[in-house]
Parts: sequence; structure tokens; C-alpha cells
Amino acid sequence: MAPSLFGVLAFLLLPVAIVAVVSLFKWELLDSPTFIGLENYRKLAGDGDVRHSLWVTVLYVLLSIPVQTVIALGLALLLNQKIRGVKFFRALFVVPWMATPIVMGVVWTWIFDPANGALNKFLGVFGVDGPNWLSDTAFALPAVAAVQVWQYAGYNMLFFLAGLQGIPGELYDAADTDGASKLRQFVHITLPLLNPTMFFVLVTNIIGSFQVYDTLYVMTEGGPDKSTEVLNFRIVQTAFQEFDFGYASAMAMLLFALILVFTVVQVRFFNRRTTYDIS
Repeated sequence: MAPSLFGVLAFLLLPVAIVAVVSLFKWELLDSPTFIGLENYRKLAGDGDVRHSLWVTVLYVLLSIPVQTVIALGLALLLNQKIRGVKFFRALFVVPWMATPIVMGVVWTWIFDPANGALNKFLGVFGVDGPNWLSDTAFALPAVAAVQVWQYAGYNMLFFLAGLQGIPGELYDAADTDGASKLRQFVHITLPLLNPTMFFVLVTNIIGSFQVYDTLYVMTEGGPDKSTEVLNFRIVQTAFQEFDFGYASAMAMLLFALILVFTVVQVRFFNRRTTYDIS
């Protein structure tokens, strides 16, 4: 266990502890750090930009995670059938996850281009005048969220597929014998037995969504009018453009606390749900 324990201590717990300590200082990198106690946290409480970034972050999670999870589960149900070429399609849907976020952001910026982008060209075939996706405050955040859905839906499909294949077929055979419809089988057999898989997918995806930065930076740089400025983006801006590492660390601790709260809520929610032990 020693190598794994060292990795956890060195690359997880120690950095968190360092950030927590730095958040108690005023440190502009080139100057010596000055201890100011909880002043950075008091500043956070009255910072309208941080509250805005926090709201944008939560909205981004709400826009991406539910759609992404539903699509991933739907793909898994579809590709769990005995259809021709199923292995090819399983691999095909995972390809977006293999793309680097920077390259993916550039490609999708071209697709969303209002004048020559593929999306507006496609809409134009049907006589629809597509909007300026990444420059309109009403469409920028949903557009970026849609890119995350596109990238990770196929990846999460693999987890759901593994969960589905672990459900004994005898349960469905018995349900068919009892006259249960496919919908009732899905609600009373599939979903309860996918509980551990659903927990893993939701926890990891929500954590990843709260930490989004690279794709969003390439596509919108936090604009237009800060409509896509998530909290992680503001942390990077504060640390590496304004060189206020103490305040950026306080924001990082706020993000850490927010992720922790969401994770604990999910753990408590799933612990109360029924999970069947199939042996």
C-alpha cells in the first residue's frame, strides 16, 4: 500500500493543505507572503464576481450532467443488445473522450462559427438562421455544456454497459414470465441494480464539471460578458493574471468545499437506496 499511500499524500492531501495555508496569506508572488488570517474569506463573502462565477459553475453542472447521464445510459441500453456491428459502435462513441480538450475546443469553435460553421450551415438547409452561439450570452454556456456532453457521454456509456452486463439475465426471464413490461423491468430491475454504477458516474462527472477550464478557455475565454466564467476560470485569472495567490487559494478552498458538499449529498442519497446483492 505504500506507493499508493505516498501518491495520495504527495499529490492530493499535501496540495490541499498547502492551498489552505496560502489562503490565509496575502501573497502577490513577487512579494513576501503576509499573514492576514481569514481576510480573504471575508472578501469572498462580499465579492459579486465570485458569486456570479459560482452561479455559472452550478448552472454549467445542471446543464451538462443530467443530459450526459441520460444519453450515456440510453446508449448503453441500446448497445447492450445483440445487434450487428455493436463492437464498432461501442468504440465509435468512446472516440470523443480520447480527444484532447484543447483540440476539441478549437474544432467545436469552428463548428459553432456563426458565418461558416457546420452547425449553422446545417440549420440553414432547413431555413433556420442559427445564432452566434459563442458570442450570445443566452447560448454560450449551453453550447459549451453540449460539448462536454458530446465528449463524455460515450465514455460513461462504458460504465453503464459494464453494469448492465453484470445483471443476471434470469431476472429478466422471470419478469417476462410474470408478464412485466419492459418499462417495469427497467424501473424495478435495471435501475436498482445499476445503483453503484450510477453513483460512480454521477460523482466523478460532477467533480469533473466543477473543475472545467481548458475547453471553456479555448472556446469562450469566460465570455461573452462573463456568461461562461466558471469559478475555476476566475481562480486561474486571479492567480496568474492578477497574481493574488492568497485570494485565489481562498476561492480554490471554496470550490473544494462545494465539491465536497455535493459529493456527501450524493453518498447519503445513494446509501439510502436499495442495492441488491446478486450471488
